[in-house]
Amino acid sequence: MASQDWFEKDFYAILGVPADADAAAIKKAYRKLARTLHPDQNPGDEAAEKRFKEIGEAYAVLSDPEERKQYDAIRSMSHGGPRFTAGGPGGGGAGFEDLFGNLFGQGGNVRFSTGGRTRGAEPDLEDILGGMFGGGGGAGGFRGQPGFGSRFGAPAGPRPGTDVTARTTLGFRQAVEGDTITLSTGDGGRITTRIPPGVKDGQQIRLRGKGSPGDQGAPAGDLLLTVHVQPHPVFGRDGDNLTVELPVTFAEAALGATVAVPTLSGETVKVRIAPGTPSGRVLRVKGRGVKRKDHHGDLLAKVSVVVPQKLSDEARRAVEALREEDAGHDPRAELFERARRD
Repeated sequence: MASQDWFEKDFYAILGVPADADAAAIKKAYRKLARTLHPDQNPGDEAAEKRFKEIGEAYAVLSDPEERKQYDAIRSMSHGGPRFTAGGPGGGGAGFEDLFGNLFGQGGNVRFSTGGRTRGAEPDLEDILGGMFGGGGGAGGFRGQPGFGSRFGAPAGPRPGTDVTARTTLGFRQAVEGDTITLSTGDGGRITTRIPPGVKDGQQIRLRGKGSPGDQGAPAGDLLLTVHVQPHPVFGRDGDNLTVELPVTFAEAALGATVAVPTLSGETVKVRIAPGTPSGRVLRVKGRGVKRKDHHGDLLAKVSVVVPQKLSDEARRAVEALREEDAGHDPRAELFERARRD
């Protein structure tokens, strides 16, 4: 997302939280909306899909302390805070939005900066101005023209382009299965690239030659793309394995059963619950995880025994009979024995 979009979008309103909401409240609000608006829950609903992407963008910024700090600072400028102007002929001035709009272009879903700054670093005014006017370590001057840097012994010859950093947000399924995406660049151009299957949240992908152009005869820089992955309301990641919580009834766990398990592709698979299966046991479904060229991950279904909230009279008598049958057995005896050990 280009940073000038932050003037126009109220991420707090999108998530329905106050501007002073803590991280837990923001996460809770996002998860609640994600469950309701997820495309799997609203097939064919373009409005829901658009809202799902909006809350994903909002959460990606507000869940990152550094991103949120920068967002709050920029938003404060658009609501009467400090503004920067550059005087010109006739007294006209360019506002902060115009300045950064020209730097970063309009629209898009990525945020660019030059020089390969790592995530979390504070902006450096010299770096910003150097990027604006062709500087960088004293090399200075506009590209292709003799600049002030030449007075300080800048090396002659064509200069290679600088690396450019960008960020984009992907849906959970996009990240697992891979996808082709299009990014908007700061000069109004577009870059289409393939995201490989299995990209992880926070992973950085280097796109060779997609950065700033170099002088004639010199190579372009690279684009360093950092990917943020939206969480899924049902599935999680454990390396190349996908994870899912699998609710089963007490009877299924005690007596054994064959139950259906959802997969990310939308299909269902059957797994066998062995008699006496406890909560927390993990059942492995081969080949239903992240699919790479050299191997496939698995789907790990963690059993969660559901305790009934209400019992009929007949069911209660059956449970009471089971309790009587199990009288004398203390499932916590070993726990207390181990607790007494040094």
